[in-house]
Amino acid sequence: MFEGLNLGEMGKMLEQVQAKAKEAQEQSKNIEFSAKVGGGLIELKANGLGEVIDLQIDDSLLEDKESLQILLISAMNEIARLIEDNKRSQAMNMMGGFNPFG
Repeated sequence: MFEGLNLGEMGKMLEQVQAKAKEAQEQSKNIEFSAKVGGGLIELKANGLGEVIDLQIDDSLLEDKESLQILLISAMNEIARLIEDNKRSQAMNMMGGFNPFG
């Protein structure tokens, strides 16, 4: 069943994948994502690691707590989607285009 399987080669491949993953994570710190919601009333920025780096809230929302909450949730969900899409893309690039996500 495992005839011809070279564990040394597999170990080297695993090390290469780990090195690429670490490099991708370092690069993610420098990627910036932005989500504008509510016609630009809220703008949320995060890096590729998911760390929020900026938040702008239009003053008009400070009097409307419910709208502010809804728009903040929307902006956070959009940023999370953008970051996840980027992670999938990086994973596919590391695997030479093979798509394990379907």
